Amino acid sequence: MEMAVANHRERSSDSMNRHLDSSGKYVRYTAEQVEALERVYAECPKPSSLRRQQLIRECSILANIEPKQIKVWFQNRRCRDKQRKEASRLQSVNRKLSAMNKLLMEENDRLQKQVSQLVCENGYMKQQLTTTVVNDPSCDSVVTTPQHSLRDANSPAGLLSIAEETLAEFLSKATGTAVDWVQMPGMKPGPDSVGIFAISQRCSGVAARACGLVSLEPVKIAEILKDRPAWFRDCRSLEVFTMFPAGNGGTIELVYMQTYAPTTLAPARDFWTLRYTTSLDNGSFVVCERSLSGSGAGPNAASASQFVRAEMLSSGYLIRPCDGGGSIIHIVDHLNLEAWSVPDVLRPLYESSKVVAQKMTISALRYIRQLAQESNGELVYGLGRQPAVLRTFSQRLSRGFNDAVNGFGDDGWSTMHCDGAEDIIVAINSTKHLNNMSNSLSFLGGVLCAKASMLLQNVPPAVLIRFLREHRSEWADFNVDAYSAATLKAGSFAYPGMRPTRFTGSQIIMPLGHTIEHEEMLEVVRLEGHSLAQEDAFMSRDVHLLQICTGIDENAVGACSELIFAPINEMFPDDAPLVPSGFRVIPVDAKTGDAQDLLTANHRTLDLTSSLEVGPSPENASGNSSSGSNSRCILTIAFQFPFENNLQDNVAGMACQYVRSVISSVQRVAMAISPSGISPSLGSKLSPGSPEAVTLAQWISQSYTHHLGSELLTVDSLGSNDSVLKLLWDHQDAILCCSLKPQPVFMFANQAGLDMLETTLVALQDITLEKIFDESGRKALCSDFAKLMQQGYACLPSGICLSTMGRHVTYEQAVAWKVFAATTASSENNSDGNDHTLHCLAFSFVNWSFV
Repeated sequence: MEMAVANHRERSSDSMNRHLDSSGKYVRYTAEQVEALERVYAECPKPSSLRRQQLIRECSILANIEPKQIKVWFQNRRCRDKQRKEASRLQSVNRKLSAMNKLLMEENDRLQKQVSQLVCENGYMKQQLTTTVVNDPSCDSVVTTPQHSLRDANSPAGLLSIAEETLAEFLSKATGTAVDWVQMPGMKPGPDSVGIFAISQRCSGVAARACGLVSLEPVKIAEILKDRPAWFRDCRSLEVFTMFPAGNGGTIELVYMQTYAPTTLAPARDFWTLRYTTSLDNGSFVVCERSLSGSGAGPNAASASQFVRAEMLSSGYLIRPCDGGGSIIHIVDHLNLEAWSVPDVLRPLYESSKVVAQKMTISALRYIRQLAQESNGELVYGLGRQPAVLRTFSQRLSRGFNDAVNGFGDDGWSTMHCDGAEDIIVAINSTKHLNNMSNSLSFLGGVLCAKASMLLQNVPPAVLIRFLREHRSEWADFNVDAYSAATLKAGSFAYPGMRPTRFTGSQIIMPLGHTIEHEEMLEVVRLEGHSLAQEDAFMSRDVHLLQICTGIDENAVGACSELIFAPINEMFPDDAPLVPSGFRVIPVDAKTGDAQDLLTANHRTLDLTSSLEVGPSPENASGNSSSGSNSRCILTIAFQFPFENNLQDNVAGMACQYVRSVISSVQRVAMAISPSGISPSLGSKLSPGSPEAVTLAQWISQSYTHHLGSELLTVDSLGSNDSVLKLLWDHQDAILCCSLKPQPVFMFANQAGLDMLETTLVALQDITLEKIFDESGRKALCSDFAKLMQQGYACLPSGICLSTMGRHVTYEQAVAWKVFAATTASSENNSDGNDHTLHCLAFSFVNWSFV
């Protein structure tokens, strides 16, 4: 094949170097003629007819050549360039295929060894079945990390011994059979794939492995991978406390690393490790790492008090030089994240090898390939920005969002209360380093963050994030975005003198850059708005947001989906201050017995869809937990708001209400895009199919019929109890129930009731009855309350009530009645009332609408 290509090149080159003279014979171009043509070709590979004629007139040495021959020369020259590029591409593909073939052959050899080992172990186990105690020393896996004493870790000789053991264990995982690897779902190897990915099964902790080809040298790759904060978005900090040379030319480092927690429900993790960098006899480069027992001379107690110490089992990078340039990388990440320290509902997140693979292993290989392609000039970015600048913006957005979600005390964050709302955490940071970002921020008193985590069921994370990105007007308030943007820039329209603005409903997404597989996109979003002030009604009040969107590929298994954004000046300066907010959705593997409610977590949380769904009983659902229709994920929301010192309480109240509104909108979106298409039910205390939910629906309906003599719900005689619950939830009138306490609070509302109050089921329990009525409504209720308690019901006149967002709601009529905790409400004596069976009061607001 190479000989044929060479012959073809000779014929093509020969045809380019000859032309027809006036006698019709082929004559070779002179060196001067070729040089003149090449100069023109460098400027314009495809000159026009006029340009070719001009060339002949201006260049005397080309005067004896016909314009048609000049045209043919340029055609042949372009063809030769195209052939060279194609040949170069084919050679690159051939090298890649050869390297991939080598990797696959090595993987095949490893699998054959693993099969042989399993066959031997199986035969041995069969022989031992007759004994009562099975003791197989061959089953002792090298994966387990021997506990080294603190004495060993305090001496160079002991550390070198630990380093050599770590190297042997890491190599046995990277190229051997120390771990039972299985292919990562949805990640098939091939010439166009990033690499070969595998996850562990039946081993201590969680582990993931990757192999790939990168067009960078081994030493350069090692330097990039050791800078973990640059590519591992969950890495908060990495500090090398001690570094000394090893006897074999390598280096040993003692490293302390802090990582962010992905949600507000669990503490963050930190690691105290030994990192060993060395080279092998075959020219390969190795960086391996493992946890050390004890705390050593590394982190102090104050620094580590906010973290749970996790364990890194032997992990690292094996980088081998590849024939023809580039390197072959083997990456192994093996962790024990101490899942016992998190709520039960979150444990699958900390016991999933797929999550570790997506966050660490695959991210590392993708980052290396990204840098390689950028260095080759294969990627094009928007707005004329350099790739390094755009990567810095992405890292700053991600880090700022993680800081807000975690709220570390050593960063200046402290928790404050907001109207007793326990489901939304409101934190404040008066020492936020905004003054260092821009002189225009010197007036700010700090940053306030309202955040919450919640459980989603039957909602694909990628679909949800894609919807939130493309339909911002469905959940966001333009005026809030405008407020955040105004506080971050100086000028006559900066807060507090911000002019009222109207959002036109239009958003324009301008792409800046993306990673090689489009798993992360960086973009600028322009929200078009106009001032409502008469004097400048035609002036633009656009708001610009810098935004990253990740994980919108529905086929990516275990991938985290995020939408993080921050207001930015329209000039888009490189050092622009960023105060990020956004959403993070992490899939949670379904596990048997994992039915604990999120309310058992350290903070109260919102269960949007798993607790808002009328469906099969938990027993039936758990049997199908592996199916897509019973998927679960954790959604974390965090919104940050800069504020002035004298407006802290006002901004806190606004932030709390706004996040409640966003949560309510996300609830509606989640139910709309849920593949199950099942309507919601009754909230965390009334879980799907629970007897409490069904019974309460029956009590409400039966009590209404008993008191008013008409049917609230039209239920088929053959309808199930669940159908009563569903009809009540979907009823067009707002139906709410409140407790019978000195200060009644709401305990249940159907979907229309939640929409009217602009709240959620969990947040509903913090709303008192008197809060929703205006002054005239409260007077009407007080005057009719005695009648309600005496005859069991009362009809209130039309009036106005208030939503939690402060909006006015009108209704034509309100009906109130007593709900009895008895299946035969007719046995109640209307005259004296058997209050010992009274459960709650119900209200129905007929034909309600926002003013």
